[in-house]
Amino acid sequence: MSSTITDTYAAPAETFILPQQRAWTEQQEIPSHTTVNDLVKVLDPTAELPYVPVRSLPTPPTTHASICSYDEEHPALAEVCDVPVHELVQRTVETSTGVDLDESAFFAADLSAVYQAVQTWRASPIGSRVEIFYAVKCNPSPAVLHLLSLLGTSFDCASSSEINQVLSLPSAPSPDRIIFANPCKPASFIRTAAQKDVSMMTFDNADELYKVKRIYPNAKLVLRILTDDSKSLCRLGLKFGAPLATCPGLLQLARQLGLDVVGVSFHVGSGCKDPMQFADAVWRARKVFDMGKEAGFDFKLLDVGGGFEAETFAEMTQVLSDSFDLYFPEDSGVRIIAEPGRFMVSSAFTLATSIIASRRAHAPEAGPSVPKEVVEQEEETSSADVMYYINDGVYGSFNCILFDHQIVHPHPLTIGHKLATVAPPCPPLPNVHVDVDLPVQMGYTNTEKASVWGPTCDSIDCVRQLVDLPKGMDVGDWIGWGEMGAYTLCAASTFNGFDKSPVLWTTGGSSDNARAVRAVLDAFATTAGFR
Repeated sequence: MSSTITDTYAAPAETFILPQQRAWTEQQEIPSHTTVNDLVKVLDPTAELPYVPVRSLPTPPTTHASICSYDEEHPALAEVCDVPVHELVQRTVETSTGVDLDESAFFAADLSAVYQAVQTWRASPIGSRVEIFYAVKCNPSPAVLHLLSLLGTSFDCASSSEINQVLSLPSAPSPDRIIFANPCKPASFIRTAAQKDVSMMTFDNADELYKVKRIYPNAKLVLRILTDDSKSLCRLGLKFGAPLATCPGLLQLARQLGLDVVGVSFHVGSGCKDPMQFADAVWRARKVFDMGKEAGFDFKLLDVGGGFEAETFAEMTQVLSDSFDLYFPEDSGVRIIAEPGRFMVSSAFTLATSIIASRRAHAPEAGPSVPKEVVEQEEETSSADVMYYINDGVYGSFNCILFDHQIVHPHPLTIGHKLATVAPPCPPLPNVHVDVDLPVQMGYTNTEKASVWGPTCDSIDCVRQLVDLPKGMDVGDWIGWGEMGAYTLCAASTFNGFDKSPVLWTTGGSSDNARAVRAVLDAFATTAGFR
């Protein structure tokens, strides 16, 4: 079934912004101690104080979705219910406990959390100026991409497959709402981008320039520079980014080849822990803008990449806003974009896993057949009271433990095959080290030390080495894990023959954000001919 392209669809997402949301965002903001003058002292000590920014240009226009043809069976149009996410989890596990349990782990995805992240971004100090280009690689679930496109966000793609996936959405964006943000691309990927009219792409080396000249000479190139990412979870600078000293030569080569370099990009690393890394990166970008001018270019684009996390978002955006005022004020005419990933989706996904097997510690006894020294050695290496084996692991959804350095926090969904009476916190606990395990924070006092293992036959498949869990849990009980939306199901494998965990979708219930999501989805369904 096909729909008709219309210019009247995809009204600005602000239509669905409710006053309560802005107030909620303001309540969550972390007080910032960073000022423009602080940045002047650190980054540009020769500037006159106090610094007074100039704001004379209007806010860059928000991008909007355009409707292309679609198939009613498209995975982006999966069924979405209207219940709170914890209730959705409970309803599902309630029918899957006991001896004859359903042994499939599953995700419960709350689209209202994605919506809230977009509105939080737009209400932040950079929200009126920095456009969202969502990093598809973080979570390419079609329903997530569909909602984000309907909300007017753009996309950061790193491969031809990601480009094709975005452009095949029921609410497919126009190609100019995609940046091909992979500095080292196969020639076939560049050819696909040319065929799809995705012209904006990054580079950081001379070989890439020669490749683009041969395959896609009309591309709009963005020079990715090296920045300090030493305090980030994933240091992307180990692989990508042109050092500042090499930028003049690269720009001169691009000029000689007749290529169009339109701006600069950087990435402070995935999971950035120090907001001031953004200040340093913007300063470096300003230097490269000046280099571009000397080479004969007139840059009009700055891409500040990703690295955003909820815990430090308020401070990060204030640092960026101050840096823009100093180095790229609004009257400069520079368009600014960003590539957030985990900030948009991390808290939206809860994973529910069932205990498929367990092993309990027994009091060791030395005897003629078991020497005392063997017993003592085994006691030293076995500190858990119980070992739980669950139906997802580090080769599946928990690959974030290995690849993304996450520390995941379990909470009981059932105890003794009965639904747990305590709901997990919302928003979920961040996947970082905590001194007190989540079940204890939730009020459980009768706990024991447990280790949690995935289902494969590999001993590396350990989800938590030691964590406090309530006593009374057994085979057939369920364990929940929050903050599981970023870099989880996207990199899951089927190693050892275990299936990937499916996803159940909800708008989030009856909250303001949930009603806003339902309004967006229903507006698309009506316009596209479903109703």
